[in-house]
Amino acid sequence: MKFYDLSRSMCEWERLDEWRGKIRTALAGNQAGKISPFHLLSLPGMTASEQRACAELWMKPRIEASAMERLDMAFTFGVSARPKIRLGYLSCDFHAHATSLLLVELLESHDRERFEIFAYSYGPDDGKGMRERLKKSFDRFIDIQGLSTSEAAQAIHGDEVDILIDLKGYTQATRTAILAFRPAPIQVNYLGYPGTLGGDLCDYIITDRFLTPPDSADDYSEAFAYLPDSYQPHGREGPIGARPTRAEAGLGEEGFVFCCFNQAYKITPDVFDVWCRLLADVPGSVLWLLKNALAEGNLRNEACRRGIAPDRLVFADDKPQIEHLGRLGLADLVLDTLPYNAHTTASDALWAGVPLVTCAGDTFPSRVAGSLLHAIGLPELITDDLEAYYELAFDLATRPARLSEIKRKLAGNRLSTPLFDIRTYTRDLEALFETIWQRYRDGEPPAAIGRIREPEGEPLDLQEEIELSECEES
Repeated sequence: MKFYDLSRSMCEWERLDEWRGKIRTALAGNQAGKISPFHLLSLPGMTASEQRACAELWMKPRIEASAMERLDMAFTFGVSARPKIRLGYLSCDFHAHATSLLLVELLESHDRERFEIFAYSYGPDDGKGMRERLKKSFDRFIDIQGLSTSEAAQAIHGDEVDILIDLKGYTQATRTAILAFRPAPIQVNYLGYPGTLGGDLCDYIITDRFLTPPDSADDYSEAFAYLPDSYQPHGREGPIGARPTRAEAGLGEEGFVFCCFNQAYKITPDVFDVWCRLLADVPGSVLWLLKNALAEGNLRNEACRRGIAPDRLVFADDKPQIEHLGRLGLADLVLDTLPYNAHTTASDALWAGVPLVTCAGDTFPSRVAGSLLHAIGLPELITDDLEAYYELAFDLATRPARLSEIKRKLAGNRLSTPLFDIRTYTRDLEALFETIWQRYRDGEPPAAIGRIREPEGEPLDLQEEIELSECEES
């Protein structure tokens, strides 16, 4: 699969159908441990059910290999009499990483009267300052990088963590195998991986109703823990740098700027077809992409094949977060990818005041941008097929008055809707953790929990919503 990784990062698409066929053959043959679940997230045509099957097959040999060691350790749990719930956040990204940029204000907002917050870190300190800020937001910061899987699990269990929150899933440098030891009585899949971990690794997944509708529950091994708005946190303190000139950003002085700063592996030929149609139909426009030395030449060639001059693609250098947010204001419209949406890059764009057009699919990663747009009160920017996606983007690019109205609405909603209200988000997440913990204390198994926010009024408990629906049907 290393060749597959490289080809997707280079935007070499000739073998996509071949790779999809091979993956489906491997899944049908129950070939365990062959295909990383992460590969399926950005591969067009894969279903959430196939993503779950892949996750379970991936972990099967890893779980079997640790069976005797896990049996020897056989962690047990009492019911803590502590007044505070002890949360353990598990990740290798406690540094200047997208996950930490999203999380830091949430961690700083946690109610220390009700929760103890522990970090279990198995990643490096990049020296950029975020690690020190994060350390201050935890009650304890434990470096487990040098520990074996079983030693790390023993450390977490020894600290009597009540709820262990995994922030990595099957992303790069993960140590998901720690979860297989079940070092905490409740384990939660949250934020870092947009999909199920499969098997018995986690009891709950933090989500929202748009992201994972109730009828998709069979595609997840975890029970849904619903937040009332979006699953994704984002604070209000992220500074936005000065906006450079278009020339300083490598853009021409005139012309509409379509933008997508997603990683190159998320770009698919069907989406790129739409982008090139937009460039053809909006004279003078450019497509502003994130620089990737491996992909740049291939993308320019693909544009040529679609009748677009290669210089209509402009590639942006990597920048520190503050500068990145500042330059985003030069974009007129952000175009999303499918089936792996923009995640942090979507909330970055909205925070910087730039509208985003998305196409929602049927899997978790294909619905993230839609989740964010709902939470900021812009559902009109969500489409459900690529033709509608093209038409909406074209309309906004050629009707300045409509685009200006969307931008005015975004500016008005930015601090008045839930998406960037980190304090309310934190209280909602803490309410989920308290419900999860109370269910455990009461001996109840994991089940769908959470709330939805009514258009006018307080959030409604999921159980109350179900009961109301049953009354309406009867």
